Amino acid sequence: MKFVEKFEKISEENNSLLCVGLDIDKEKIPKFLFDDYKDPYLEFNKKIIDSTKDIVCAYKLNMAFYEALGIEGIKTLHDTIKYIPKEIIIIVDGKRNDIGNTATKYAKSIFNALCADATTINPYLGFDSIDPFIKYKEKYNFILCRTSNPSAKELQDLIIQDKPLYQIVAERIEKWNQNKNLGAVVGATYPKELKKIREILGENSILLIPGIGKQGGDVKQTVKNSTNNNKKNIIINSSRGIIYSEKTYDFAEKSREKAKKLRDEINKYRR
Repeated sequence: MKFVEKFEKISEENNSLLCVGLDIDKEKIPKFLFDDYKDPYLEFNKKIIDSTKDIVCAYKLNMAFYEALGIEGIKTLHDTIKYIPKEIIIIVDGKRNDIGNTATKYAKSIFNALCADATTINPYLGFDSIDPFIKYKEKYNFILCRTSNPSAKELQDLIIQDKPLYQIVAERIEKWNQNKNLGAVVGATYPKELKKIREILGENSILLIPGIGKQGGDVKQTVKNSTNNNKKNIIINSSRGIIYSEKTYDFAEKSREKAKKLRDEINKYRR
């Protein structure tokens, strides 16, 4: 099944445009998991997945949190992906890229070895570094366009040919999108830029939107400025604000409450 079809199906089935980020952090995971389980990180992820799988359209795994744990972390990454229900979108967030030959290996590792449905890509090297990812026609690629961090403006707001760099990146995404499997990463912390990027990319591209929750993005403005005319084609990600709600034995239930609240708030502004 192509990514777009899978996304439409699960977002309709779960009435959700919410993605939960599974960013494992030893300092934030409940301590009892380390006493009770051989792989506390996997058990943490499994409990979060079990409690939210009917509320989300996607899970996003940021590779840095797993790679930082060495070989065991890579195993946890693979095991977590295997545990996620097949109908739910899996986004492996690596922000990878390099020259064409190396980019080919990055694409193979994410789409073949990890079996991800989608990934994130750095566009700095231009089209020949994007092309190996685009060739996986049933997969999807979110290109960094306007990121949610405060210092993003140092580069992304630079004026080139009378327009900010992030707009030029958005225009390139639209130009490169011959296989209809390119979207953009755009932070919820920049609602005006969200609106402009939606205008550039049109109705069909999907936006991956971090920055809600701990980073302070506003749900109403995000939904208003980023959805297409059918109030669709966005995936709003929240990680820390959902999965680290509690450190008690009922942390998964508390995470479910947070996820449902955000899912419902997103839907409120889609009406």
